[in-house]
Amino acid sequence: MVCNQLVTRVPGRLMRLAGGVAILSLATGCQNFSHKDAPPPPEPVAAAPVVVPEAPQNAIDAALAREGDSATTQAAPQAGPVLLSSAPKSYTVKRGDTLWGISAMYLRDPWLWPEIWHVNPAIENPHLIYPGDILTLAYSANGTPQITLMRGNVVRVSPLVRGSPIDGPISTIPYEAIRAFLGRPSMLSKEELKDAPSVIGFPERHIADGVGHGVYIKGLKDRSPGRYTVVRIGQAMEDPETGKVMGYMGSFAASVRVDEIGKISTGMLTESARETVVGDLVYAETSSGPVSDIVPHSPPAGIDGQIMAVMDGVVLIGQYTVVAINRGTKQGLEVGHVLAIDVRGEVVKDRPCNSFSHSWCWGRGDDVRLPSERAGTLLVFKTYPNMSYGLVVDATGAMRVADYVHGP
Repeated sequence: MVCNQLVTRVPGRLMRLAGGVAILSLATGCQNFSHKDAPPPPEPVAAAPVVVPEAPQNAIDAALAREGDSATTQAAPQAGPVLLSSAPKSYTVKRGDTLWGISAMYLRDPWLWPEIWHVNPAIENPHLIYPGDILTLAYSANGTPQITLMRGNVVRVSPLVRGSPIDGPISTIPYEAIRAFLGRPSMLSKEELKDAPSVIGFPERHIADGVGHGVYIKGLKDRSPGRYTVVRIGQAMEDPETGKVMGYMGSFAASVRVDEIGKISTGMLTESARETVVGDLVYAETSSGPVSDIVPHSPPAGIDGQIMAVMDGVVLIGQYTVVAINRGTKQGLEVGHVLAIDVRGEVVKDRPCNSFSHSWCWGRGDDVRLPSERAGTLLVFKTYPNMSYGLVVDATGAMRVADYVHGP
């Protein structure tokens, strides 16, 4: 009240001359004056903490809650395997399943499966999973998710004979998708093309033939009778970075049994992936390794490259397509390495305006490449010094030659 009275006694002209300085001084004095008579403020009292009872959680809810907390408190992506909210508590393995497919039901990143696999010492070969086995989702004492195995669907022939599963163990990836590349020539140099024996014709004078038909081969006169592989030569594999031809893609066409060796040898086609035609090349056959030996894992830091070629020369790459990339053992790649695939961003014109109809628009603008986008996942299954073959195990978009590959 006193403060207001002091302010009203100041003439209006003086107020205008003094401006904000006078007002500020009076206001400050007002505060000091009013605090002089006012009783001291009471001491602050700390509020009692409010305890909110926690809602009961099951193990899955608790794991997802921990994942949510870490996502809000950490800027970096969560390290280690991330369990999907849709992960089944129990799953019975079926014929035709693959380890990659099962892992994708549980984890955002299927190649991290070994980190949640709980080895059961009571089971013989717990690393092998068979149709009929039961996988169970559980949690350790510290809340880490674990997958445990219970052996199922076994046949016991006699009390003295160990029981064994009806089917063999499931493979890591679909074997049929890469079988033609295992133990068979699939990347050929110019020298290998030049000196290789080749199909020259058929007894029935066909232009192409398949299983059960005879075939004539030239160039085997210094070889021995036995099993050979017929290979169809595909496109040149050119490094997108250097333009250098790394080799030529060879696609499995058929297996042939050669019984007679001569200037022109005679053989019989015993297995076929496609028709054998005149001009296909013939190479000695070697045994293919078991696909179950492929264990997915992350590559060393800094691995990156590009797709050079696609099996059968298709334009758009999808799931379970075989591709060749311009990185190999010299760059640190090995069988089982998992790589992400990014689609190269489109090149667009950076125009000075949206329409050429405006009088102030001129020129065509500079070329600008848009950002790359994640489109798939690649599993390396065969390596050479400077190139490798991989299977696209996951695809969220269409990919093409020259798209980028890098560590996941």
